[in-house]
Amino acid sequence: MEDKKKQPMPLTKKNYIYMLAGVLIIVLGFVLMSGGGEHTATEFDESIFSFRRITLAPIVVIAGFVFEIYAIMKRFEK
Repeated sequence: MEDKKKQPMPLTKKNYIYMLAGVLIIVLGFVLMSGGGEHTATEFDESIFSFRRITLAPIVVIAGFVFEIYAIMKRFEK
């Protein structure tokens, strides 16, 4: 058998930690987006149009995906 040169793993432990942080940011964005349902069929709840649900939550989700791309593409040294 030939001794193959041991190649380093493509992702390090730090990459996986950053990827986990990115997933938590995405989940936080979806939590910010949730809620705002009506209590009865005849009443309308204006809170679904709040700044948090319409603007902040999508920005947080997109930031989480950008952070995920960074965590995957960045080469961290051991």
